[in-house]
Amino acid sequence: MSAGTGSAPVRYLLERAWVDGVVRDDVLVEIEDGRFTRVEVARESGGLSGDETPGNPRSPRPAGEIEILPGLTLPGLANAHSHAFHRALRGRTQAAGCEGPGSFWTWRDQMYAVAGRLDPDSLLALATGVYREMAAAGIATVGEFHYLHHDPEGRPYADPNEMGLALVEAARRAGVRLALLDTCYLSAGLGADRTVRPVEGVQRRFSDGDAETWAARVDALAARTARDDRTVVGAAIHSVRAVPADQIPTIVAAAQGRPLHVHLSEQRRENDDCRAAYALTPTQLLHDQGALGPMTTAVHATHLTEDDRDRLGGTSTAVCLCPTTERDLGDGIGPARALHDAGARLTLGSDSHAVVDLFEEMRAVELDERLATERRGHWSAAALLDAATAHATLGFPDAGAIAVGQRADLVTVDTRSVRTAGTGADEHTAVFAATAADVTRTVVDGRTVFRRGDEAAIGRELDTAIAAIAALARGKEVG
Repeated sequence: MSAGTGSAPVRYLLERAWVDGVVRDDVLVEIEDGRFTRVEVARESGGLSGDETPGNPRSPRPAGEIEILPGLTLPGLANAHSHAFHRALRGRTQAAGCEGPGSFWTWRDQMYAVAGRLDPDSLLALATGVYREMAAAGIATVGEFHYLHHDPEGRPYADPNEMGLALVEAARRAGVRLALLDTCYLSAGLGADRTVRPVEGVQRRFSDGDAETWAARVDALAARTARDDRTVVGAAIHSVRAVPADQIPTIVAAAQGRPLHVHLSEQRRENDDCRAAYALTPTQLLHDQGALGPMTTAVHATHLTEDDRDRLGGTSTAVCLCPTTERDLGDGIGPARALHDAGARLTLGSDSHAVVDLFEEMRAVELDERLATERRGHWSAAALLDAATAHATLGFPDAGAIAVGQRADLVTVDTRSVRTAGTGADEHTAVFAATAADVTRTVVDGRTVFRRGDEAAIGRELDTAIAAIAALARGKEVG
């Protein structure tokens, strides 16, 4: 089912749908050229205007012209933080942490091993499978925090943006929108005397040498994709340990009018190193360099001072929490409610893809804070749904609502599965009972990109792509 340019309108009757912050029964939507042109809720008497209820003998249109979507339909979800290639690590990094000591830093060594052997073809194959997995989980837009730019020796490819363009193509094949957050990464860390450690090993693939060279490459990429309304080229500061303070203003200037994302205070060691080098917290450093503001998203924001929270909130900076990754890596629990109360907007991401399930990310925000505070009731289901449908921080402000004029994204959830049966079929079902496995249909810009039953093919695609990457490590080809 599609609604391409010039196509006839497509019409769905949604059994239940999240519209204007409320779950409503019998919502008729009409889609044309990828946008909602009509969103009409059944009258209290049970009929739609024009008496167009499918199956009604007085309806002027045959019932077959309106497709009924049973279950609970939500706006398309937004995955605000992704590293697609990390998906190859799922299930392979747990020995350090389950069977012995491990940390973010030991996990990073394993991540670097995968980063060292990817090329444009293997990245395309893997990212296509990952983005299809996201579509199956109801994700319409993905923010890809992309720093794997160059060849294994750190040399630019013949096309310096070949790796980024592989991600653009992967998103196109999967049918999801992409915010390509091209990431500046220039150093291996900070010394106490403010010396910058040069990149080493696989990090050479990440670095453009300086922020001006990075900005020129990103401008060229943005020009290549300028006519693609399903792709936004944004910017990212990897972290204050990977970008020296004097380079940050160049990135901020290059990002004007675009989304700007940054890893912030994910680890206590990052905070300690930043204080030792600059006598500032990472948040203070970013603020002083002009990097915070309404177009900026701070990812993780786990270990913050009260002043840090006030700076983020006071600048209307968004914060992206990734609870399943933060839990997997032992990062800690971020102060989500305190950040929101200070004025920061909440978004969600699957980050390392230990799990691709924004339903789990939603409820984890509330449940993890319950563990940290020994108290319930920090977030309403509606507020968490707002966080999971926040496309604006990825450069798509016209997505995230079932409303006339908005991009036509729909995610239908089975309300009669073994997980959701009897839960009320409302926003609480979506946030506190459903999982990605309950998604039955995903529509992005009016096009169906996932139907229940596609899972096996997506699994085979991922298995093949990840096996090929593992074979590269063994120096063999997969037959």
